[in-house]
Amino acid sequence: MIKTQIVADEKDLRILNVSFSHGSVHDFRLFCRSRVYFSKDVLLIADKGYIGIDKIHGNSLVPKKSTKKYKLTKEDKKYNSIISRRRIYIEHVNSHIKKFRIVSTCYRNKERKFSMRFSLICVIYNFEL
Repeated sequence: MIKTQIVADEKDLRILNVSFSHGSVHDFRLFCRSRVYFSKDVLLIADKGYIGIDKIHGNSLVPKKSTKKYKLTKEDKKYNSIISRRRIYIEHVNSHIKKFRIVSTCYRNKERKFSMRFSLICVIYNFEL
């Protein structure tokens, strides 16, 4: 299984960077290995898989996670809702990419060709914007 990470611009929805890894690698570790660097004034909006990104990039928003001991307060839920409203545009980018069957199903070809094919799909997506 191959894990992909897409970095997209929230305003114009263009895909800026794509990184790949084996499926067992954690999202945050994939981000660190991808060596994608952002200016300090750029706001990063990530999902719960990227908890800890604020230690690397101070200007970032990650939803708060609840546990058995720590339930989310109303303020935390409101905070998560605000982040979700901004992240939905990136989820729309993911849905457009998954219209290609090669991405939406189990990839059964050689892994080294997947990165090239996925990158081409991202170029097609950016071109259609």
